Amino acid sequence: MRRFTHFAALDWSGARGPRQPGIALAVASGGDAPALVRPAHVWSRAEILGWLEAVAAAGENMLIGFDFSAAFAFADRGAYFPEWGESPVDLPGLWALVERLAAGDPHYEIAAFLAHPDARRHFRHGRGDTGDLFEPGAGRLRVVEQHQRVTKQAASVSNFNLVGAAQVGKASLAGMRLLHRLRGRIPLWPLDPVPARGPLLVEIYTSLAARAAGMAPGRSKIRDGSALDAALAVLSSPPAGIDGPVSDHASDALLAAAWLRTIAGDPARWSPAPLTGDLARTEGWTFGIV
Repeated sequence: MRRFTHFAALDWSGARGPRQPGIALAVASGGDAPALVRPAHVWSRAEILGWLEAVAAAGENMLIGFDFSAAFAFADRGAYFPEWGESPVDLPGLWALVERLAAGDPHYEIAAFLAHPDARRHFRHGRGDTGDLFEPGAGRLRVVEQHQRVTKQAASVSNFNLVGAAQVGKASLAGMRLLHRLRGRIPLWPLDPVPARGPLLVEIYTSLAARAAGMAPGRSKIRDGSALDAALAVLSSPPAGIDGPVSDHASDALLAAAWLRTIAGDPARWSPAPLTGDLARTEGWTFGIV
């Protein structure tokens, strides 16, 4: 089993604008307490990309979890975007398509992709504005999302849904532009083999870390330093030592970094039974779901 020295968690945002208060980045190194990277800073997506590129250039022995989805559903229909001739056949192709159509959008935004007449047919954009190919009800789910609902490991929302506080579609599309740029620099599990050295990317849900720390489903947000330290203690992590209020984005990243360190050595997390080679190539998997 590959051993890592550093464990990073990225709480991401798909919001518009040059800087995102919703972005937080934390690293847990060795047995030390997890710590925020630039804790008082309001990150841009370009700065996060730069940080990741520096990690790649340095060959850091780091497992990096990002809290957005790397793909849309594919297995259920044999395509990401049925009835669209440009629908890609794998993850890198999907990221490249999103990048090509959104290339003119600043700050790694994705409005131009969603405005494309073939793309917009597949998404729920707002009340009274739903594409004709958006699957009625909850929307299409990846195999990992269907699996985690059945096993009650997590509650997922379709990435084709862009409405409501729980939606993750916009963040995922913005993240795909990031993954497109990191292709060939940092491998992504399970699309790529786990390398013998250097950094590795994995998709995560910060809610999984909260559940592992004993928090009830639907009550996973921590906004107080003492509550965060209590949750970290459940994960056998030293306290973060933050006095008073803490943003839920920061606490999500800190808790998830400690959680990654806790589970990274478990072989079951790397070989979930439903995961196949075809899924690894087209839909990916959420690390921690077994």
